[in-house]
Formats: sequence, C-alpha cells, structure tokens
Amino acid sequence: MSRPEAITREIDGVTHEPIEQATIDVPDEHVGTVTQAVAPRKGTIIGLEPGETGRTIVTVSAPSRGLIGLRSLPMTATRGTALVHQQHAGWAPWAGELPHRQGGAMISDRTGSSTGYALDNLQKRGHLFIGSGEQVYEGMVIGENSRPADLPCNPTKPKQLTNIRTHASDEAIRLKPPRRLTLELAIEWIADDELVEVTPNAIRVRKRLLAASDRKRASFS
Repeated sequence: MSRPEAITREIDGVTHEPIEQATIDVPDEHVGTVTQAVAPRKGTIIGLEPGETGRTIVTVSAPSRGLIGLRSLPMTATRGTALVHQQHAGWAPWAGELPHRQGGAMISDRTGSSTGYALDNLQKRGHLFIGSGEQVYEGMVIGENSRPADLPCNPTKPKQLTNIRTHASDEAIRLKPPRRLTLELAIEWIADDELVEVTPNAIRVRKRLLAASDRKRASFS
C-alpha cells in the first residue's frame, strides 16, 4: 500500500481539495492530545463542547489528507474509549503541503530474527517499531531514525560470547516498548519510496525497493 494522494479539482481556476468534518468524543484529560494534532494537519477546531460526564466533544474541520492518522491518535491515547466520526464537508482551496516526519527510516539490511542485544544499541538511534524475537527481512523498516537520513542496520546481531565478564556486559538489556503503527499511522508516516505491508497478523513498513543495491541505483537514475 503506497502513500495516498489527494484528489483535487479546479474551481474558478483555483485548485480545491476535499475537506471533512470530524467529531471526536474523548475523556477530558485527552482533549490536549486532539487539539495539538489539529494544526499540523492544516485543520481548524470549530467546536468544543461538554459531552457526557468527564468527556468533551471536539469538532474539527480539515483536509481529508490531513485527517489520515488523526483517528488513531485519540484511540491510542484513550485505549479505545474515544469515539470518532468523519463526514465529507465539501471542497476548499488547497491548504498547502503537510509537514512530514523529521527522521529517516531505520532499515534492516538482512533477513532473520531480531535480538535484544541489537535492538538495545539501535534504540539509542531512534524509535523502534519492533521488539526482540520478531522476523525481519532486507528492506523492512524497523524504526524511525532520530536524524533525517535513512539508517541501514542489522537488527539480528547476536551478542558476542567471551570468557571475560564485565559489570556492563552483565547488566540486563532493557528495551523500550516499540512504537506499534496502526494502518492509518503507517500510511501517514511513510515516504514516497516506502510501502505499507498488511498481513492478517501484522502491519509493517518496507522500502519500495528492498535491496540496498537497487535503492542506491535508483537514487542515481
């Protein structure tokens, strides 16, 4: 699944795009999560009103492309207790380019099973999408680099066994919980050279060209 493109139309010589109105019913303590996510998506909050006890109804108007991923944010933050409804609300002049992610992709350079030792080192370089013991393959995106460039890496690297024991090597590996992407968040996250892979058991991100040699060739063509 590739990154979606907005359907536009010309109205009186001006490019227009579809807009939607989203009604988001969330617990009061999560209103900030919703409001902070609206502006970067070129959206506007057009209503804030009390709902049932302890809940607030937030009404948002935004381009359809800007609402990709917005549904998942309150659902994740509230552990599924948010209620989100979207409906087409007409057309509006093109709102401009949406900001994209700041970091590059952390790309597995081989096929195998991820190890805690390898991920412990990689989690210092960004945010991981996988945990230990998961199957990976060449070209699969396993996380977001903290720097703008893509980072090829080996998430299957085992710990080297030696006869010398040190305090540092004896410390237990503590991995941060991986950032699990929903389908909407994955579609919002990917770049033009990436795809979302959906199976019955997992949602993964991968490079469009899996082999590093093919990606390098394509960058010079």
